[in-house]
Amino acid sequence: LSLYSSPACETKYVENPQTQLEEGVSHLRHVMEPYTAWCQIQLKWCSKIILPFSFGPLLSDFFSEGYEFLQNPPAGFYPRLGVIGFAGIIGLFLARGSKIKKLVYPAGLMGIGTSMYYPQQAVAIAKVAGTQLYDWSLQGYIAVESLWKDN
Repeated sequence: LSLYSSPACETKYVENPQTQLEEGVSHLRHVMEPYTAWCQIQLKWCSKIILPFSFGPLLSDFFSEGYEFLQNPPAGFYPRLGVIGFAGIIGLFLARGSKIKKLVYPAGLMGIGTSMYYPQQAVAIAKVAGTQLYDWSLQGYIAVESLWKDN
């Protein structure tokens, strides 16, 4: 016999109530559902009928590979994409005033966010961009120098 009395086992599953953000996202998904379904139908129609005739199989393969990638993304792809996109939105928020700021801030913050998640690709792109920038600046210097000497 037990020395202690055990309480009656009454368990009940209770779902956590949805937050206001979850309800808003759910409502948005329900509102957008007809449009996304229409877009999926149009995409299937275009990939079967229009793309093979107008752009050839290369573009059709590009879209089908992108579609397959989004159907089976690598682990952590969507959270990374969310952080990078959010960095761009913050850049738009911070870039009030100048039109140049509106171009530079979102692109810069998205580039920083992307380089945090994909450092090897960022280094490769930076090397190519640095080489291109050096070549362009050298061409500009030569052009200005030739104009200066001609005058």
